[in-house]
Formats: sequence, structure tokens, C-alpha cells
Amino acid sequence: MTASSVEQLRKDGNELFKCGDYEGALTAYTQALGLSATPQDQAILHRNRAACHLKLEDYEKAETEATKAIEKDGGDVKALYRRSQALEKLGRLDQAVLDLQRCVSLEPKNKVFQEALRNIAGQIQEKVRYMSSTDAKVEQMFQILLDPQEKGTEKKQKASQNLVVLAREDAGAEKIFRSNGVQLLQRLLDTGEPDLMLAALRTLVGICSEHQSRTVATLSVLGTRRVVSMLGVENQAVSLAACHLLQVMFDALKEGVKKGFRGKEGAIIVDPARELKVLISNLLELLTEVGVSGQGRDNALTLLIKMVPRKSPKDPNNSLTLWVIDQGLKKILEVGGSVQDPPGELTVTANSRMSASILLSKLFDDLKCDAERENFHRLCENYIKSWFEGHGLAGKLRAIQTVSCLLQGPCDAGNRALELNGVMESVIALCASEQEEEQLVAVEALIHAAGKAKRASFITANGVSLLKDLYKRSEKDSIRIRALVGLCKLGSAGGTDFSMKQFAEGSTLKLAKQCRKWLCNDQMDVGTRRWAVEGLAYLTFDADVKEEFVEDAAALKALFQLSKSEERSVLFAVASALVNCTNSYDYEEPDPKMVELAKYAKQHVPEQHPKDKPSFVRARVKKLLAAGVVSAMTCMVKTESPVLTSSCRELLSRVFLALVEEVEDRGTVVAQGGGKALLPLALEGTDVGQTKAAQALAKLTITSNPEMTFPGERIYEVVRPLVSLLHLNCSGLQNFEALMALTNLAGISERLRQKILKEKAVPMIEGYMFEEHEMLRRAATECMCNLAMSKEVQDLFEATGNDRLKLLVLYSGEEDELLRRAAAGGLAMLTSMRPSLCSRIPQVTTHWLEILQALLLSPSQELQHRGAVVVLNMVEASREIASTLMESEVLEILSVLAKDKESPVTRAATACLGKAVEYGLIKPSQDGK
Repeated sequence: MTASSVEQLRKDGNELFKCGDYEGALTAYTQALGLSATPQDQAILHRNRAACHLKLEDYEKAETEATKAIEKDGGDVKALYRRSQALEKLGRLDQAVLDLQRCVSLEPKNKVFQEALRNIAGQIQEKVRYMSSTDAKVEQMFQILLDPQEKGTEKKQKASQNLVVLAREDAGAEKIFRSNGVQLLQRLLDTGEPDLMLAALRTLVGICSEHQSRTVATLSVLGTRRVVSMLGVENQAVSLAACHLLQVMFDALKEGVKKGFRGKEGAIIVDPARELKVLISNLLELLTEVGVSGQGRDNALTLLIKMVPRKSPKDPNNSLTLWVIDQGLKKILEVGGSVQDPPGELTVTANSRMSASILLSKLFDDLKCDAERENFHRLCENYIKSWFEGHGLAGKLRAIQTVSCLLQGPCDAGNRALELNGVMESVIALCASEQEEEQLVAVEALIHAAGKAKRASFITANGVSLLKDLYKRSEKDSIRIRALVGLCKLGSAGGTDFSMKQFAEGSTLKLAKQCRKWLCNDQMDVGTRRWAVEGLAYLTFDADVKEEFVEDAAALKALFQLSKSEERSVLFAVASALVNCTNSYDYEEPDPKMVELAKYAKQHVPEQHPKDKPSFVRARVKKLLAAGVVSAMTCMVKTESPVLTSSCRELLSRVFLALVEEVEDRGTVVAQGGGKALLPLALEGTDVGQTKAAQALAKLTITSNPEMTFPGERIYEVVRPLVSLLHLNCSGLQNFEALMALTNLAGISERLRQKILKEKAVPMIEGYMFEEHEMLRRAATECMCNLAMSKEVQDLFEATGNDRLKLLVLYSGEEDELLRRAAAGGLAMLTSMRPSLCSRIPQVTTHWLEILQALLLSPSQELQHRGAVVVLNMVEASREIASTLMESEVLEILSVLAKDKESPVTRAATACLGKAVEYGLIKPSQDGK
């Protein structure tokens, strides 16, 4: 009973493997192994699992499974061959060649083994030649770089570039590493010359990239402290290069070796967790070091944001976050509570406090339970109290600044800090201070509290009068503009609800006008003008404000210039204002019956502003496009800053989707670089943001030439976002647009079709071929028709025990002409590529002849041509099928079609009749035709 179960599961796995369902086959083989299989059966099952892993491109598991098979049966040539394939892909050519030599010795006449052995021998020779030729080159490059006589020469510059290029290839990086390269690169770093330091850091990136042992060796030679300290240098390019190196080192320590280049990988035994903590500990120390550049501090915060929090909530281990909170929360709060460039304080940039807020927010979000969150709150409150009590006015200012930082990050912690004894009272008191610096800190805290403090009812009750007083009486623009933003926040509390006006008619327009005036004032510093954008981000909930804003060309130009400036903290506000202007936020039309019911129950019913109707929105979109919104957004997407959060990315995705809604606008978006900008948005960010960006990509792919919209290798990156739109949690429109876009891509090249197959899109596309909605069904069939040019898809149709061919035949007889065209086109292609399918058409349905006749008699010449090609393929495939066709009405139809004027249809019909004559099934007419 057990033996038969093992055999049955193995057969099931083999069938699934033939159909291309490698995951399913893997499951079947695994289940069979769980039963009492004999050693011989176990060897076969492990060998088959290796084949599945090879197809799934998981080469390490393929090697493991093949090894298990060989342990059971040392003479299993298939297992040896599969292990050699896995080892070759992992780059371990010396081990792969041993397995192949064993295969050839077991089966000397096997040409496949002989060819594989020749190929791998050639690869080994090429690698040996490369390694030997680079020996002298590496030595020569270092001699030039370290020669004091060559200072600043073109020769030195070329040598540094060559070294960086060489390190990008793993074999080259290994050669530099083994040639005492790290010590020599340390000497380059010691020179203090920015160009040489950059070359050294970029070369180290290549050495450490995805290689754990080389990374540990590099850190032991250079010293973790030394590498981290390079972040703090004044030269921005060197600081950024050091940031990139540390990111690569972190990834190598966390993920280990991915490329599979082993070398002496096992020679250095190290605890990666310890090395990671040493690295992060040094970054935390750098945050509060005096003398570190503001840019360096920002880079350290950026690295912590990327390194510490879990990438996915599914990962249960958040120990690194807990460790950072215990060891470094006070240091992060110290940066968040700093004022920009005062004497004797930490050097910070305009973006430092925002980066600190984002890091705090990510750490807080990474906590899993109330006890962990309570500890976070306690540490924050203790830190704020320590400054608020006993340090005089300077301490109170720092405490309030820290509260502002928390309100912009983990607002729950900020709200709790606001409720600490005396904090809110001090904020109100300092708003009336004579000193501008004190007023700025207090007003900013009040603004952030106005938006976040759920329990601080005092702000809601008294905030408007206080802020109005500051706005009217202050002589300083920096104070007035912040007070104005506070008023804007409170004034936009009703959101897009037209009936929930907070201020008198026209007040929001006056506030917006003043915001635009400050925005356009290039005499003001960028940091102050940012607040004008913050104000507009709130005021543009009002449709009257939107209309005036898009008409103001100078304000739009100033907004876009500001978005491209070094002031990165403005990005979210710019994106928010654009979302409001394009109405790309989520809005559902209320059910009229529910509205009537709410009115009857005297409940509030939200009202849409008359100027938020689609015609007004379309007009605003066109004005934004004309003003150059796409190029501004493209620059925003390129920003390498923590300020470009997932939420900010989602806002940009929403705007892009609104911009490509109209077909005639898509050319403008593509011309200004929109296609390129959408790719990173579709691959990273919130689920909603990625979906919106993917839908925008689909719209561009449908109506424009994908090869021009996404030139070069970029076109292959489009496939994954489009496939993500096929999931059932996406809307029907998103499914349809994804299918249309994939149809376009599948018709371009075999490489693109392979990419679509690799993303496992075929089962989902097949699912949509059964959809009730005719447009989805048709789009899926068209996509499958184009994919049928691939061998793998043809194999699926040819495999026994499935109804794929039957579905195409039946769809060729449907009433929907476009569906018939797609199905008949797929049928024509498949019968051309795989003649064996021709004999199966009569078996799938008894109506096959009627369907073919209907195609041949169709008034559409395209359908006629497809039908004629299918008939021709069937006639050429078998005399028996040709005989059946010639005995039916098909003969008469073909005779009529063959007499029409010259066309592809007449040529196909004539070829059918000619083949029938050749078979002796019919005779030519007396005139020889």
C-alpha cells in the first residue's frame, strides 16, 4: 500500500513537472519522501527535487538535494549531472567539473555530458587567464596610485577608475583582496586626498559586496571605528561613499554570501550578530560626536533607518530594534532636539531632525507588544524631563524641540510627552517670547501639536486665537509664516468636506494667497519657504484654493524648484499639495439611498465642492503638466533621503496615476521621464503606493511603445509590477490593464516572454481566461496568444490531461469577435508550432468542424485568415484529418475562398486544396486549378 502511494505521488510529481508546476511537483516529491520509501526511491525523489529547484533557480537547494541522491546511489548519473548544473550556477566550477568527469566515465557516449564538460572546461580556462592577467594589473594600479610623483595626473585618475571597475566583478574583487588590497587601500585612505579616498571606498564596496568573510577581514584591517568615522568628514562625496560602503557591509554581514563565490569563505569564523552590533554601536556614537559634519550625521541616521527595523512584520525577530532603543534612543533624541547650527551645539542640517523623526517612527512601529511600547514611552519621557527640569530656559527649549521631533515621528509618544507637567504651558508662554529662536521652537511645537495632539483639547479650543495673534502682530516673517501654517492646519480640519468650513468665506483664500506670496519670495531662506508649502498642503483641501493655485504659474514654478532643492523635508508637503490638486486621494461616491437615510436621521452628510467635479480636475491636471510637474516629481523620486518615506512614495504614485488618466497626456509624462520614475515607486513603498504606480505603468505600456517608454534593460523591470496587478485583491480595471500591458510586452521579444513566465504569471492569466467579464476574458486570451510563441507555453498546451486547447477551440466559436480573434490567433500559432496539437482538436469538442467553418465564413478577413491557417496546419499535419475536413463543407468553402482576389486567405485556402490533391483526397479541376 505504502509502495504504491510513493509510486503514485512520484508519478503525480512527474506530471506536474511536465506541466511546468514545479512548486506542485516539489510538494508531491516531498510527500512521497515522508512515506516509507526504499533507498532507491529516495534517491530518485531527491534527484527529482533537485530538478525542481534548478527550474526554480534555487541552486543551493538543488545542490543539497542532488548530494542526498548521490549519497543513496553513488552511480546516479542524473543526480551527478544536476549537481554539476547547480555548482556551475553557484560559480564553483572546480567542483562542477569533477561531477561531469564522473558522468562521462559512467556514460562515455553521452553527448550531453561531453558538451557540458567542454563548456565548463572552457569557462575554467577563461577564469584562469583572467586571474593571471589581472595580477600584474592590480600591482601596477596600486603603484601608480601610491606614487607621490603622480599626484593629480591623468594616469592616476585612470588607475583609480580601473581599480573600481575591476572590483565590481567578483573575480576581480577576490584578486584585489588576495593581493594585500585592503592594506593598500588603507594607505590610499590615509592620504586624505578626496579623489583617492573616493577610489578606495568604491573599491572596498566591490570587495565587500555580498561577501561575508571579505567584509569581516576588511573591518578587522581598517577598524569599524575608522570606517564609520569617514561618514563625518566635511567632503560630501566621501561621506556618501562611506555611507554606501557601510550599507554594503551591513548587507553582507546580515545576508552572507549570495553570489556563491566561496574561495576561503569558511576560513574566518565570526558571529555576524556581534559584528552588526559593533557597527551599529559606532553609528550611534557618531550621532552625538562633536566635530562630525551635518551631512555625516544625516548619513548615519539614514543607515540606521535602513539597517535596524525589520524589513517585514512576518520576521518575528525585532531584537536589533530593542537593542538600539536601549543603547541609543537618547542619542537619537539628542539629534532630534538639536537646533540648526547654534554655537556649541551638534552640527545638524535642515534634514537632520526630520531624519531623526523618521528613525524614531520606524523603531516605534517595529515594536510588537505593549510592554515594548511602554518602555519606549518611558525612555522618551525620562529624557524630556531630564532637560525640562533643572536646565533653565535652554533645557526647556531642547525638551520642546524633542517633543516636536516625536510629534513628527511616533506621534503617540509625542502626545504623551505633551501631557507632561508644564510642557504645554511652556509652549504657550514661549510663543510670546521676545527672542526669535525661542518663538520659532515654541510655534513649531504648537503647529505639530495642532495636527497630532488628540488629547490636548486646549489647542483646539484656544489655538486659533493664539495663532491669529502671532500672525497679525509678529514683525518677523519666520514667525508669521509658521503661525499661518498652524492656522492652515486648523482651518483644514474638515478635509474635502465642503460643508465643514472652519473659517469664514474667503479666509482660506486669503491664507493661501499669503502662502503663495511667501513661496515665491526667493529672498527668504529655503527653510522658511518650506513652511509656505506646508500651509498649502493643508489649504489645498479647498477646491477654490486649488483652482487659484494651479492658475499661479509663478507659485507652481517656485514649488517645483523647492522640491528639487537640498531642503528634503519639503517633499511630503509638495506631494500632499499635488495629491489634493489632482484629487488623487481615495474618494467613494456615497450611496444616494444612504444619503437620504442620513438626512432623514439628521446626520451630517459630507458634500463635494462643485469645483472638485471631474471636468475641473482634468483641467487642473493639464495645467500642472504644462507647468512641468513630471520633471519635478522625477527629481523627487531620485532623492536618496529618508524623507522619501513609503507614505511620500504613495502620494507620488497617486499623482502619477492621476496624470496618466487621460490617453492624450501620457506622451507628455513619458517625454518628461515619468516612465523611469514610476519603476522605483512600483517596486518599493506601501502596498497601495506600489499598486497605484503599477497601474500607471500599465496605462503607459498599453498606449505607447514600451521599448521607447522603457528603453534598454528598464523594460524588463516593468514586468514584475504588472504581474502584481493580476492578484485577486486588485480591482477588475487593474487586472484588465495589466493583461493588456503584458500582451504588448509579450509581443515584443522572447526574452520578455521568458521574464513574464519567470514571474509565474501564466497560471494567473489562465485564471482570467475563465472570467465571466468578457473584457477580462478577452484580454487574458490575447495575452496567452502572444505568450504561445514561447516553447514553455507550447509545452503546457501539449501536455496531456488539461483543457487548455479545448478552451481556445471553444472560444474561437464565441459571439464576441475580439475574443474569437484572440483565440483563433492562438490556435493558428500553436498548430503551426506544434503539429501534434492538430490531431487533438477533433477530440476536444464535437463542434470543432462547425467552429472552423464559422471562422472560414466570417465577414471579418482577420478571422477568415486565422481559420484558414488552422485548417492548413491540420491538413499538413495528417492525411486522416485532411480526409475528414475534405469530406465536410470545408472543401466547398475553401474552393470558394481560393477563387477570391489575391490575399493571405486565398493563399492559405489554395495551399489547403493543394495538399489535399497531393494526398489524393481530391482531384484538380480540368483547368488545373
